[in-house]
Amino acid sequence: MGGLHTFDDLKLLSLLQDGNARAFDVLYNRYWDRVLSLAYRKTGDLMEAENIVQDVFVSLWKRRESLKINGDFANYLFISIKYRVLKVLAKRASSRSVDLELVSGLLGDSPQEYLEFEEIRERLEMLVSKLPEKSRLVYQLKNEDKSYKEIAAELNLSEKAVDAHLLRARRKLRIDLGSFLGGFLL
Repeated sequence: MGGLHTFDDLKLLSLLQDGNARAFDVLYNRYWDRVLSLAYRKTGDLMEAENIVQDVFVSLWKRRESLKINGDFANYLFISIKYRVLKVLAKRASSRSVDLELVSGLLGDSPQEYLEFEEIRERLEMLVSKLPEKSRLVYQLKNEDKSYKEIAAELNLSEKAVDAHLLRARRKLRIDLGSFLGGFLL
């Protein structure tokens, strides 16, 4: 099994669930730079970004046996990183604003809040997977923090088309998630 690096994410996740540390290493090395780059761009602090990425991967390893990733693993990672970044930024700003303390409280570490986040994340992944192909690709690439220009070049679209696909995808996700999220916010 020396060639695990050639396996796709789905196969590696299956091996990870069986406790294969080498599969974890391959996933870690495959995505580390990309998710670190995202965390760094969002926080502006390299050490904080590294901590965030480490936390996400440690959590992934700890939950490996019960892990259920229905959609794209890269999308799962990017959403997890963005969630952790949001928590860090909310905590950072909480001393400056009562409203941000409320946000930080909503993003706490209790098991119930974690389960709610997981449910929301799973629902979002499922909804993203049901988007029309171009809209889904545009949405996923934008989630990776790529610019409109980079997405347009990668998908051979105009920047206006990228904008239109992203707008449609976000509108659809907002509508589809609306009633679901309402239950968490009430």
